[in-house]
Amino acid sequence: MPPLLQAEGITVAFGGRRALDRVSLTAEAGRVTGLIGPNGAGKSTLFDTVSGLRRPQAGRVRLDGRDITREGPARRARRGLSRTFQHLELFGRLSVRDNLLVAAELGPRRRHAARTADEVMDRLGLADTAEAPADALPTGIARLVEVGRALVQDPRLLLLDEPAAGQDAEETERFADLLRSLAAEGTAVVLVEHDMSLVMAVCDDVYVLDLGQVVACGPPAEIQQNETVLAAYLGEP
Repeated sequence: MPPLLQAEGITVAFGGRRALDRVSLTAEAGRVTGLIGPNGAGKSTLFDTVSGLRRPQAGRVRLDGRDITREGPARRARRGLSRTFQHLELFGRLSVRDNLLVAAELGPRRRHAARTADEVMDRLGLADTAEAPADALPTGIARLVEVGRALVQDPRLLLLDEPAAGQDAEETERFADLLRSLAAEGTAVVLVEHDMSLVMAVCDDVYVLDLGQVVACGPPAEIQQNETVLAAYLGEP
């Protein structure tokens, strides 16, 4: 059975610079796949390509074996792909609950949008802030709201772009438990994150991007000892 997500030979160029150069990545249902690398390595560009916001100059994106390279974001969302963004994309004047409702009313459980929003808020520990406006939330909580908007879509493939930014140690530990439980339920999770402790604790596989290329991939213990990875992060030759 093929992986749920197969990104094959993805190349994206901005002018004469290749942001992604023949990048390949797979993500399997029931596993958390990490995607790490220095700032500017191409991680968010790869997410944009997988989610349909950007068309690659070369390569293919397959979801559950189907070539979706030419499909738009809405079609991919209907196939079960959902994501968050590095920069928060919440409706600031709407309450936490209404932010989730907007997404739920466009998802597969739209007939039960209110119940779905409440269930996800309970799962994420957001019930006490349900009526708070999104623009009044601390960054760590706002990140959870964006994760909640992705979860009300009942995704099979969940792309998370720095979701733990702004969380304290206790919040990060709870978030790690959430990622493990989502994987246990069969979701394929792809995690971009700079918190290496979180990545190494929850990921089954880790890909490392540097200057638009995959320089390493493997289990966390192997990645932690990889000299190429250490050089990419520490700037050593």
